[in-house]
Amino acid sequence: MAFIISRLLVLAITVACMVQMSRAINAKGCTPLDSWTFDKLIPRFEAAVVKFDVAYPYGKKHEEFVKVSAAGRGSPGLLVAEVGVKDYGDMENTDLAERFKVEKEQFPRVLLFVKGKDDPIIFEGDFKAEEIKKFIRRNSEVYIGLEGCLETFDRLVDKFMATKTSQDRRVLLREAEDAWDNLRSPSDQKIAETYVKLMRKVLEKGDEFVQTEKARVEGLLSGKKITQEKKDEMQGRLNILKSFTHDEL
Repeated sequence: MAFIISRLLVLAITVACMVQMSRAINAKGCTPLDSWTFDKLIPRFEAAVVKFDVAYPYGKKHEEFVKVSAAGRGSPGLLVAEVGVKDYGDMENTDLAERFKVEKEQFPRVLLFVKGKDDPIIFEGDFKAEEIKKFIRRNSEVYIGLEGCLETFDRLVDKFMATKTSQDRRVLLREAEDAWDNLRSPSDQKIAETYVKLMRKVLEKGDEFVQTEKARVEGLLSGKKITQEKKDEMQGRLNILKSFTHDEL
């Protein structure tokens, strides 16, 4: 009996470790870098935000960085990346950590590499996704919005909400519709559809529609019976609505 319990305990620990490892591997939009790929990729982007961490990171700080990665999907000029450092075995990426003077005790350590600047900028704030995004915006020219937002459409919405004439707004709506038609990614097409439909509603009902719709979506999100899939959908809609009001920054 004791042997069986011991085996089950080992199995449980193994599964837990595999889950933690899969979280790191499955961080969408976050590019793993090593000493071979680092100098090939970093110079290709206007800015690169890089987290130095243990080889298989997990926990709240890693989850906050995953949010940054998700938010960066709509910014082609920004690379969100991670350097996993091993202090055992093949000592993978310890050379990169030493190169940028990152100590193990400082993990996770976030550095921002900006094109045209010789040295990276160190993030020193509270390790929260919104704080890291503010850090990127303050120190570079790249766009980074909320998760599920797209730069092209955020910029069109900026102009759309700034102008008050129906004629000018219809021109911008047409630009958004054309941009939607030109997208190839199904997920981006779905996001663009939300932008366009909201712009149409604002044209039809006026600017007050944004706040009314925002309150409605927030109410749905607070419901106890909402499924995770519906919650994710509503959160994406809410993030896009925030692009119409700029209260996310």
